[in-house]
Amino acid sequence: MAEPRRPRLFPLWELTLARLLEFVRDPGALFWVFGFPVLLAIALGIAFRDQGPERPRVAVVGAGASDVSARLGADGRIEVTEIESGESAADALRLGRIDLLVEAGALANDGPKRISYRFDPTRPGTTGARVLTDDAIQRSLGRADVLEAAESHVSEPGGRYIDYLVPGLIGLNVMGSCMWGMGYTIVDARRRKLLKRFAVTPMRRTHFQLSFMLSRLVFLAAEIAVIVAFGWLAFGVRVHGSIASLGAVALLSTFAFSGLALLVASRTESTEVAAGWMNFVQMPMWLFSGAFFDYSRFPDAVQPFIRALPLTAFNDAARAIVNEGASIAATWPQILILCAWGGVSFLLAIKIFRWQ
Repeated sequence: MAEPRRPRLFPLWELTLARLLEFVRDPGALFWVFGFPVLLAIALGIAFRDQGPERPRVAVVGAGASDVSARLGADGRIEVTEIESGESAADALRLGRIDLLVEAGALANDGPKRISYRFDPTRPGTTGARVLTDDAIQRSLGRADVLEAAESHVSEPGGRYIDYLVPGLIGLNVMGSCMWGMGYTIVDARRRKLLKRFAVTPMRRTHFQLSFMLSRLVFLAAEIAVIVAFGWLAFGVRVHGSIASLGAVALLSTFAFSGLALLVASRTESTEVAAGWMNFVQMPMWLFSGAFFDYSRFPDAVQPFIRALPLTAFNDAARAIVNEGASIAATWPQILILCAWGGVSFLLAIKIFRWQ
């Protein structure tokens, strides 16, 4: 009696299951995929928590230093730093220990005759320190505002640094788990002659390559859930858009990064060389794709290149969904970029893949 014919996808199922079991049995891999992003979110969330701007650090020198220091101290918005001499104050300004150096002239009957400000306008916060200090001194000398102004303070979830950070952490996690969990593993298998053995088994070679991508997709939901849930519980990060839309964009990013990982590993024989190539591929995206800070800081000439990177496409789409409540249709430019990276790299990798 003839043996029942097994379905063609049977090797793909077995290979994918093997990848899943290999992953869950490795505590180190579990930590880097699930634990490390949480620790990074804790560290950066605390470091950049909403606590209001720091008071500018100001030093006062000159004949009227004591009078001006007293006026600034009474204002309460400025931190007056004690400096023994003008030379020490100049060094403190140069090294960034103070934001502003005030040179107060000789005293008149009602205060200093002249005030001079020294600061570096290229350093963040120094111009604001100059304006705030001058306002405090002028008010203490009797200046009154011509126009009455009212203030309304707003602090809503969605515009904080942690709201900006969480989508970036998801993108970094997806990219890292695909590049290292897929590319490095394939190169290591080639180095140990395992690919040569797989090649002579009754399986389609595309099944072997697809099994890595499918195993990444299985853990994708868990990766997103852990980071999003932690952000919500610890920092109140809300997903204003659809969770399904976020999952769909993450799915496409996994496709793109898996294709890149397979392309990097398609001919590499040494794990050291593979590590170098993967760092070479990921480094531009770590720096330029806006995972930790806005990439609009870079010159306009490189903006098209930055927006064409797959991690940038995911970060832009994920932040639009999480923080702005955008629909999946509104992120179609980023979706096209992810599909292009995934399709081209995966097809090219299959064509040039070396089994031994």
